Amino acid sequence: MNLQQLEYIIAISELKNFSRAAEYCKVTQATLSAMVKKLEEELEIIIFDRKTNPIVVTDLGKEVIIQAKKVLLEAKELKNISHFNKNKVEGDISIGIIPTIANALLPKVIKKILNKYTNLSIHISELTTKHIIKQLKEGRIDIGILATPLEIEGIEENILYYESLMVYGSMEQDKKYLLPEELKDHKIWMLEEGHCLREQTIQLCSLEKKKAIPENFTFEANSFETLLNMVDDFGGLTLIPELYYQTLPTEKKNKVRFFESPFPVREVSLIYFRPFAKHRIIKALTEEIQEIIVPQLISSSCPKHELTIVKI
Repeated sequence: MNLQQLEYIIAISELKNFSRAAEYCKVTQATLSAMVKKLEEELEIIIFDRKTNPIVVTDLGKEVIIQAKKVLLEAKELKNISHFNKNKVEGDISIGIIPTIANALLPKVIKKILNKYTNLSIHISELTTKHIIKQLKEGRIDIGILATPLEIEGIEENILYYESLMVYGSMEQDKKYLLPEELKDHKIWMLEEGHCLREQTIQLCSLEKKKAIPENFTFEANSFETLLNMVDDFGGLTLIPELYYQTLPTEKKNKVRFFESPFPVREVSLIYFRPFAKHRIIKALTEEIQEIIVPQLISSSCPKHELTIVKI
């Protein structure tokens, strides 16, 4: 068994075709087929059902491919060790980040990180929490940035910061500070299904899941900008996180109300799946984001007992 064989079976599993996998791996189809057959004989299992079109991975084959991905990633990490020292971070990192964090966080941190770690290549995709977890476990991304706690076995969570949640819109009594229970009788605009902040809004405000505005119109937004525009046009309220609040122009900031203590916050973390962890890069990114963001947040000046984490 060798690493090349593992690369071949992963390519076949993803491309579902021996010919395309051979082309991708830059070998002849005969060489690829012979190497895969030799691996199957060594393991005494069938990895691929060759009678189907496209190729189907057997149940045992799926387990082998999962382990193969782990082995290749660990092998890559071994090669990288010689390039690292205590003060040097380089290599490739793939990041999945949920949209409701990406829109305000990335402009604050990404340029500074790239300027500091010039030999670090960063690939970022906006994904839902569900897809981040799936791709982490499959080894398709290295880390995720999203709302926590998740409490999923095998997923490690590095807390980055606690971000205050705020209310955008007009209320009958124009108060600066609100209690969550004051919102439950109002019409609330929410993000579409799949966004963590939607579930946090429902929990914090004790809402019915389908509560919308107005009665004869159902609408679920995919961005904060859309939510705010709908509130401006139709009235009602919506919840926004603190970093997004910081990006608003003054006229919109004037429509934002804060919660009374204990302040509801969302916990934002960098997560990774233990078998695929790139620990040096993960540590550097965690510390860098914390250093940049934490001093900018209201929660940084509040005792922990004055904060309440809104669960997902």
